[in-house]
Amino acid sequence: MPGNRQVVIANVPTGPLEPSNFEVREGDALAPGEGQVLCRTLALTIGAGQRAGLQGSASYAGAPVSGVVMGGTGIARVEESRAPGLAAGDIVVAPTGWQELSVHDGAGLQRVEAGIDPALQLGVLGTNGLTAYFGLLEVGRPKAGETVVVSAAAGSVGHIVGQVAKRQGCRVVGVAGSDEKCQLLVKELGFDEAVNYKDPGFRAAFKAVTPDRIDVYFDNTGGDILESALFRMNLRGRIVCCGVVSQYDTSNPGPGPRGVPGLLVNNRVRMEGFLVFDFAARYGEARRELASWIERGELAPRVTEFKGLEAAPRAFVELLHGGTIGTTIVRL
Repeated sequence: MPGNRQVVIANVPTGPLEPSNFEVREGDALAPGEGQVLCRTLALTIGAGQRAGLQGSASYAGAPVSGVVMGGTGIARVEESRAPGLAAGDIVVAPTGWQELSVHDGAGLQRVEAGIDPALQLGVLGTNGLTAYFGLLEVGRPKAGETVVVSAAAGSVGHIVGQVAKRQGCRVVGVAGSDEKCQLLVKELGFDEAVNYKDPGFRAAFKAVTPDRIDVYFDNTGGDILESALFRMNLRGRIVCCGVVSQYDTSNPGPGPRGVPGLLVNNRVRMEGFLVFDFAARYGEARRELASWIERGELAPRVTEFKGLEAAPRAFVELLHGGTIGTTIVRL
């Protein structure tokens, strides 16, 4: 039986993430027990939220420890099954971690249609797309004609949020970390405006592109961008708290933004956090709708791909440094 190449956490990062925080090793051969399946990973997705897990700030991820396989979600092919309802050759979404082979209880796996690109299954039809869908539509609740602002707008969740907001009839402004990303958002993904938060004149530019202020702010970053949005919120605006990427890759997270709670009180702004798992019972509904929008050309998901398991640490670092667009995928 073949061995199992794995990427393990060599040491828990105390500062910005580096590839040296990980190492590739050969794991033991695996075999499924009763009710289990042995899976071979075809592709992994990497997201900024995984950095929160390594930081210890994501309570659902548990405390970070070294010497274990880095966690993550993958698309995998069943190699051997001892579970009813699953057979060798079936394609499943599974918590594979960063490794070639993994064993899972068959009852907890989601089988997906063979032939669908793993990039779609792990991106717009996976956690990223579901987060965008429910976060915007159920928490933000935008109305036609309103202004929606999205931070990390070229990222895995943000680029989907903006496009969904456009099809809801909203005016959409993206905040991204380079002029090139801003141009992509406007010219290719249909955003009305986009501003570069690294530009020295960001605050003035941000004010200029929100002349009617902000009705819904979808926050993926926290920090200074959240503070800028707080000062531009309309009466009874909604802030969707999805992520805090500006605070993940550091050992010294910044303070909370000014304006809380004063601006929330004065403008009766609702600021709400959520986890996509809250909507698990409705995943099927969301996937069907997202897929129909893609088929009709109303949604154009983007992906940045890396090749080979050993590329996963570099992909993670590049994502955190703003070097990727859309969902970050590692194909094995």
